[in-house]
Amino acid sequence: MGHPHSHGSTGPVPLSPWVARAVVGVLVAATVAVVIGVVMLWPQNRHHDIPLQFQSATGGPAQLTTGTVTGQTQSDCRTPGAGQATDTPPTITPVPDGPCLSSIVSLTSGPDKGSSVVLQIPTHRAGGGLTPDSGSPEMSQQQLNSPQANQPDLKMGNHIRLVIFPSPTGRNYAFYDFDRGASTIWWIVAFAVAIIAVAAWRGVGSLLGLAFAFAALIWFALPSLLDGHSPVAVALVASAAILIVVIFLAHGVSLRTSAALLGTLVSLGVATGLSQLAVTTMHLSGFSDDNSALQAYQNGISIKGIVLAGFIIGALGVLNDVTVTQASTVFELANMGSSGRWRTFGSAMRVGRDHISSTVYTLMFAYAGAALPLLMLYSVSGQSFSTSATRDTIAIEIARSCVGGIALALSVPLTTGIATLLADHRRPTPTPVHDDHRAATPPPSPSRGRHSLPE
Repeated sequence: MGHPHSHGSTGPVPLSPWVARAVVGVLVAATVAVVIGVVMLWPQNRHHDIPLQFQSATGGPAQLTTGTVTGQTQSDCRTPGAGQATDTPPTITPVPDGPCLSSIVSLTSGPDKGSSVVLQIPTHRAGGGLTPDSGSPEMSQQQLNSPQANQPDLKMGNHIRLVIFPSPTGRNYAFYDFDRGASTIWWIVAFAVAIIAVAAWRGVGSLLGLAFAFAALIWFALPSLLDGHSPVAVALVASAAILIVVIFLAHGVSLRTSAALLGTLVSLGVATGLSQLAVTTMHLSGFSDDNSALQAYQNGISIKGIVLAGFIIGALGVLNDVTVTQASTVFELANMGSSGRWRTFGSAMRVGRDHISSTVYTLMFAYAGAALPLLMLYSVSGQSFSTSATRDTIAIEIARSCVGGIALALSVPLTTGIATLLADHRRPTPTPVHDDHRAATPPPSPSRGRHSLPE
């Protein structure tokens, strides 16, 4: 004899109309504001002088070419014709334990393609073989024969870039940088393959969003900053534009992504206010060597504004990660039939607390890794830890970490609350299923007469 029983599975979570209208209205208004901001701050393609370190002798951009290291030997530092292109194989007199490392470079592009150039790199022997560390006054033979600090360590087969200097006797060549084009492309391809292999079409969306983010920074944010626009305004508009496109492109248009986007935008506004407060109260100037060179090149650029813009843009990634996770958690709990908004909010917050505790480590160590060379230098400065840690360059990283951490912590309850309001947690009426397996008439959809947007 059959007996009726029921299944407690739930259908799509209905959306409260007033909440939907409010959220959509706010997002539409934010999108319109971002579009207006982009139009107002769009770079004017003004002419900018090339900084001295990137200029050629004629004032234009440095002329670069490529080459491959095809030979190498230890020698003295007075090899005739070094730095000049020659069609005949250059002759280098080997000098055991000589003060310079001479490399023969075959040019693979440029006006002297097919010719060879000798590049001479001074070793530690050229400086007397002493080290500034009093604890190790002597170097090993290998260290003595290695290039001095700030000199390239060239090896056989290395692909390099050279800069061309015009001279009365022709063209002189000097090392500029390693040619990383091919290796960079391979790493990008490996990264894209790994993301797509695991995340499938979501991974494709993420990569497209990442490409848009870089395009926004390169073709909008940076030129707009160079034009003298407010760094904070540019950072906010660029960050909001990236968020709007990236979140929907990577995660689709749905209620949960709308909740994540709204939570991220509000959290980004909070991070902006916190950044301003941190820069003011900690008296951060931002005058590192690179920033000083930037201000010398462009007097109209506010270094403090650039520091603020860096804080804002730096908060993007971690906020997006947390808000999307929280919104997804809320909607998954709602789909599982979690009864009551407060219960769903509490469950999602427990997940959020775990996320915060792990992400804070990620945030702090990311900034510590970026400042690691400075931390090592300051550790042997003879100054106290408190003095070193409060220097401007280190204090900026500490402030950036604290601002990002506070914004991260506030984004969790904010996004969880928004997502909880968007999801309707009422259970639909259970559908009875009889043993004769006859199709039962489905109950009226609880979303009938309401908005039925995808989750």
